[in-house]
Amino acid sequence: MRILITGGAGFVGSHLCERYVKEGHTVLCVDNFLSGSLDNIKHLLDYHNFKLVKGDIRDKELMGSLINGVDVIFHLAAQIHVDRSYIEPELTWDINVHGTQNILELARFYDVKRIIVSSSSEVYGTALYVPMDEKHPLNAPHPYGASKIAMDRMCAAYQKTYGMDVVIMRPFNIFGARQRDIGYGAVISLFTRRVLNGIPPIIYGDGSQRREYTYIDDIVRAYDLVLKYPDLVHEPVNFATGVDYSIKELAEMIIEISGSKLKPIYTNKRMAEVDRLCGDATRAEQIYGWYPEIGIQEGLKRFIDWYRVYGFERWLDIR
Repeated sequence: MRILITGGAGFVGSHLCERYVKEGHTVLCVDNFLSGSLDNIKHLLDYHNFKLVKGDIRDKELMGSLINGVDVIFHLAAQIHVDRSYIEPELTWDINVHGTQNILELARFYDVKRIIVSSSSEVYGTALYVPMDEKHPLNAPHPYGASKIAMDRMCAAYQKTYGMDVVIMRPFNIFGARQRDIGYGAVISLFTRRVLNGIPPIIYGDGSQRREYTYIDDIVRAYDLVLKYPDLVHEPVNFATGVDYSIKELAEMIIEISGSKLKPIYTNKRMAEVDRLCGDATRAEQIYGWYPEIGIQEGLKRFIDWYRVYGFERWLDIR
């Protein structure tokens, strides 16, 4: 199989590249390295069936040359950070919406068999009820979430208008090896980086915000099940654990597992922050037979163990 993975040098994308390269498929990895890292995929460069292209999904000529002849597209390329979307809303919209429409149109032109698109739980906004199923209103309060709603609905439109096999996945928060730990990194990697460097984690607000977290291995398995599913799935599908934790509880778990005695530092709440996300993955289990196998404690232990070995070389002096 010939597989194109956009955002392939990113956190999740690099794990998908690794899986399918080692299975013997030809993998084309395209990334503009806005948030992806060569560190994530450099171990694949010696494989004859792995091709890395530095490029942008908004470049129609380049993407056309890559999409022509592929069987499947995993579309993960995006401006993925809520905080950055406050500062650069136009860039966020351009990449997430225009870039995705570009991929869809080229996939239609070249008759790509299946396009698997990574949407986001952030499309829902703060939970009106929990667990949040796919019928929950789309009510994102920030530019990132709004761009993901537009992207998500554009994919649905291409599916319904042109009969394309476009699968819309809505994963909730993901964590694990290779997750970015500086700048606009995710909370688990940022907390881990600080704690293992002997610095208290910073909590924005009072720490009562609640999130749920799915370990990377479970999400990679979800993508693989979607890839291999024989039928068309017409509706978006959540991939979630259904168990949420407060940010304060999360910080305390990371401190305890790390063997530290640090105490979190509290500062002002972020603007337009979603208060709670907790997903219902019933549809994922009914359709794909997917359910999370790795709980938060085990996932955090695995991540912290990985980070002790591989994370230090990328740490900055932040004292």
